[in-house]
Amino acid sequence: MCQECGYETAGYLGKCPECNSWGSLVEEIEANVQCTKIPAAEFLNTEKPILIDDIKLDENVRVSTNISEFDRVLGGGLVQGSLVLLAGDPGIGKSTLILQTSGELCKQNKKVLYVSAEESSSQLKLRAERLGVNSDKLYIYPQTNLEQIRFEIADLKPDILVVDSIQSIYTNNISSSAGSVGQVRECCNYLMQIAKNENITVVVIGHVTKEGSIAGPKVLEHMVDAVIQFEGDKYKSYRLLRAVKNRFGTTSEVGMFDMHSNGLVEITNPSEIFIKENHISTPGSVIIVTNEGTRPLLLEIQALVGVTPYPSPRRVTNGVDTSRVLQILAVLEKRIGLNLSKQDVYVNVIGGVDISEPAADLGIAVAIATCLNDVTADMQTVLIGEIGLSGEIRPVNNLEKRIYEAQKLGFKRAIVPAANNLSEKFEKIEVIGVKRILDAITNAVAKQ
Repeated sequence: MCQECGYETAGYLGKCPECNSWGSLVEEIEANVQCTKIPAAEFLNTEKPILIDDIKLDENVRVSTNISEFDRVLGGGLVQGSLVLLAGDPGIGKSTLILQTSGELCKQNKKVLYVSAEESSSQLKLRAERLGVNSDKLYIYPQTNLEQIRFEIADLKPDILVVDSIQSIYTNNISSSAGSVGQVRECCNYLMQIAKNENITVVVIGHVTKEGSIAGPKVLEHMVDAVIQFEGDKYKSYRLLRAVKNRFGTTSEVGMFDMHSNGLVEITNPSEIFIKENHISTPGSVIIVTNEGTRPLLLEIQALVGVTPYPSPRRVTNGVDTSRVLQILAVLEKRIGLNLSKQDVYVNVIGGVDISEPAADLGIAVAIATCLNDVTADMQTVLIGEIGLSGEIRPVNNLEKRIYEAQKLGFKRAIVPAANNLSEKFEKIEVIGVKRILDAITNAVAKQ
């Protein structure tokens, strides 16, 4: 059946003949006496309507994972009876994070059932020894059949259920192979019913496609209570954990980890790590304060500008949006008069972090301008601000938090938008408000 228009066909087609949608046909369950049908009455909800004022919440509705960065993203911990989806690229550390979390939950006397559909028990034991995870409350169950998993849940009655991964398990109710759209949808729906009716916290690990989206139907993300994305370059040690969806908390928080040989280690002060090696002022190098969620983060941006030997100059970026850099270059040429039409421009964010917010505009512009003129910006100065097309410096959010973070790390000056009306006075850091991009460049190189 087509998920878009409801068209029914006897076989699988790549494109629906009715609405011309690609990849929208999914297998539907039909009665079959030869398969083990899940009884409909198993998850029959017998609750009656109740007034919202009469609903009593359990004081222990949230369970801390004892990993503060994970708790930050979850909104304070795992909620009982919730279904959480953790997705990320292969080799990024999803299974490592969940196994470490399982070990911490067992220390709180929680019974954890870890269903491994991709690894054997001995393989998981090797990883657990490397991570230092050892508990008499952690049960490993290598299984891919959902009905068998259900029997073990009924027998063991765990507090936490981990399924690694949702694309590798299957139900007998559908004849297609594990990982198909129909299998993923039905298995996730069944796990959701287990979580809600038996008050078991279920954490499932999900694969991603080569485009970076979560594999399976989009309804998978709708059914779960929280979608946690694990990001980072597998060739670098830093990892970012962010919530794409969270019914029990904000989606603006970000957790940061460092991958070591003995597992993931929390980064409680990422700003200090990203700028600790910065000691020498060089042309084209500046410090900015960006926001990852609600957490201010100090990063170093470097720019390299040189005469191009090619007919068309190159614009290469790493960690920032290329189209955003092209817009800043246009503003520098039009409003400041810098000639960049025959210059190659390279912009890089140190540390492998991707910046998406426009508050980094001012730092990018100053880095390019200082490198072009072969002058150095003051490395005791941080730059914060969005650049408009007319060259004005536009206000940014959470400015006080950003300045406090810079002050905590020992910076002496902060160049910020004058349009931001700061309600607090800072004693240990000089705050300079600027209205135009030329004023920011002048102040950035003033104290050399």
